Amino acid sequence: MAHSPNRQLSNLVKKQTALSRSLDKLSPPVGLLLLILSVVIGASTGLAAVLFIKLIEVIQNIGYHSLPELLPSLGKLVYFIVPVIGGLLVGPLILFAQEAKGHGVPEVMQALIIRGGRIRARVAAAKIVASALCIGTGGSAGREGPIVQVGSALGSSLGQVLRLSDERIRNLVGCGAAAGIAATFNAPIAGVVFAIEVLMCNLQVRSFGNVVIAAVSSSIVSRIFLGSRPAFSVPIHSMVAPASLLLYLALGLIAALVGILFIRMLNRAEIIFDNWDFPQVFKPAVGAALLGVTGVLFMYLPSAEGALMPFMYGSGFHFIEEVMLGGSTFWILLLLVFLKPLATSFTLGSGNSGGVFAPSLFIGAMLGGVLGIIFEKYFPGISGDAGAFALVGMAALFSATARAPLTAMLIVFEMSNDYLMILPLMVAGITACYFAQWLHPESIYTIKLAKRGIRFSEGRDMDIMQGVKVEEVMRTRLVSINKDQSVSELMALFQETNLLGFPVIAEGKRLWGIITLQDVHRAQAEDNFNPRDLKVADLAIEGPIAVYPDEPIWVAIQKMSPRDLARLPVVSRDGSMRLVGMISRSDILRAYDVGVVRKQRGQLAEQQTLLRSPSTETGFVEIAISEDDACCNVSVKDLPLPQHVNLVSIKREGSMIIPRGNHQLEPGDVITVFGQLDEITNLKEFLNTVTLASTDEDK
Repeated sequence: MAHSPNRQLSNLVKKQTALSRSLDKLSPPVGLLLLILSVVIGASTGLAAVLFIKLIEVIQNIGYHSLPELLPSLGKLVYFIVPVIGGLLVGPLILFAQEAKGHGVPEVMQALIIRGGRIRARVAAAKIVASALCIGTGGSAGREGPIVQVGSALGSSLGQVLRLSDERIRNLVGCGAAAGIAATFNAPIAGVVFAIEVLMCNLQVRSFGNVVIAAVSSSIVSRIFLGSRPAFSVPIHSMVAPASLLLYLALGLIAALVGILFIRMLNRAEIIFDNWDFPQVFKPAVGAALLGVTGVLFMYLPSAEGALMPFMYGSGFHFIEEVMLGGSTFWILLLLVFLKPLATSFTLGSGNSGGVFAPSLFIGAMLGGVLGIIFEKYFPGISGDAGAFALVGMAALFSATARAPLTAMLIVFEMSNDYLMILPLMVAGITACYFAQWLHPESIYTIKLAKRGIRFSEGRDMDIMQGVKVEEVMRTRLVSINKDQSVSELMALFQETNLLGFPVIAEGKRLWGIITLQDVHRAQAEDNFNPRDLKVADLAIEGPIAVYPDEPIWVAIQKMSPRDLARLPVVSRDGSMRLVGMISRSDILRAYDVGVVRKQRGQLAEQQTLLRSPSTETGFVEIAISEDDACCNVSVKDLPLPQHVNLVSIKREGSMIIPRGNHQLEPGDVITVFGQLDEITNLKEFLNTVTLASTDEDK
């Protein structure tokens, strides 16, 4: 008898609850728990990578070896028929899990930014099968994007089953991503850097070790099954002369232009296919047909005779190695500089599944090979071998497309085991990254998110931070001190409130400056320090950085960043410098959490993420609870809800709770209330009242 979806969901929740309760009973140290989970995620991702790579080889062998032997009459048409078959098989899988469409990494980034790192478990299975079919049948895509998404999905699923916090789930997602790169390219260092540089922009030191352990575990597993040799067996290159760095600088500049061409070409293909009124299930097959036509025509070239399949099919690593060994001609390399982006655009733009990492490396190697041949002819004294430029070209072009120069340098170094080229790698990679960033702000990963209305900086959605105003999250109940009071009174105030800083005011609540406990400690180091004789004005910083109530919180973040300030005073815009509030980092996080909930509910475009709407009498309001709020750990039944206000729901760690009287509010909860907005405003002032003990972040 078939179970209903509700019953299946109920059983899943029960299993998750049982596992999380078992974890609560054991209460292992946090570091030990995350260490064990990192090893599990790394090893599992490594096994998934091995399975994925072997599956690609099997499908490729069937399509381009067994099939031509069975049907020799097909001739070169096999390069058209096999990709189309792959596209027809991928289409239904994409309908099963939409996240499996395309190159995968933007979906992981979106999950980290918007959904607290939560990725559906079904994505892992769908991505492996769909990508193996696509790449194995000749789709122009890489295998690293799928494995990054699979590893991230494994980490996310494990965190969700154990009901971990959003921060820890994000950490496990980063572990899975690092493990994916480490296993696919046999490059554990590059895997760690990729997770930090591309995905986890605000990774903390305590999370770094877990990512490293996951990458190492994955790399060990993949080496057991796939061997430990580098991805490319090429001769060791060296820089001929310091002047040759100018040639690598030119390579970086040209790589930036070609990288932008690749980004725009892929983006245009995605737009065309997305806007095409045609059944989604057949779009991958159409893209594969276009790829097949290109491949058949390519195989008629003399240089392609004897090849298993067209050079632009699949990841192309075998041909990259051949180019670095000097085994190809100038015109074939030049043609592939343009054919590979076109082939990848046909493949991924139509909805097929695969990564863009390997295509970027392929295009870079072709471009480097072309320029290397030119430089070798016209600058023989300083250029060196053309293969060296192909090697550096891989790093330069990936750096231009992904805006990840450190990852690009390290992955090429680990894949070739050639440390002598580190200076050219650095010069070309950084040049390509900065020049491409100047010409085209969006990377190949973020351009897909930008089309969905997600523009982020330092791991947070900029649209949300631009939409929420300072006045909506600032604290109006302040503890301040007059500039003419004595330092003795100031020190007594520090002891009474347990705070680490106060705004300093003058006549009429006018903001004069700011004083912190650190300022007092510096003064105490002086020999002539006497708190009774000193005034607050003698120690305080006059004219502090401030924000206005009607400014977005993004402005507050920009003003805090240069000096790493923990809080900012808020002053009225009428020019009087009257102190009206304070905004801290925890207030900004509170605003961001509420804004994310709004965006998830589809209200961002209509209300521009306003946390309350004064133009209506009644409405829904989301309020994020932090550990320094008076209502934290208070039962719902004890909340002083006004007569015309109802508590609708509690969002906790990605789950929606229907509140009952015995439910307690916990730090990180986002509660939704409905009622008259004037009464909700009064309720919000109570809920966000600061207790005497403040958090470290506020201090």
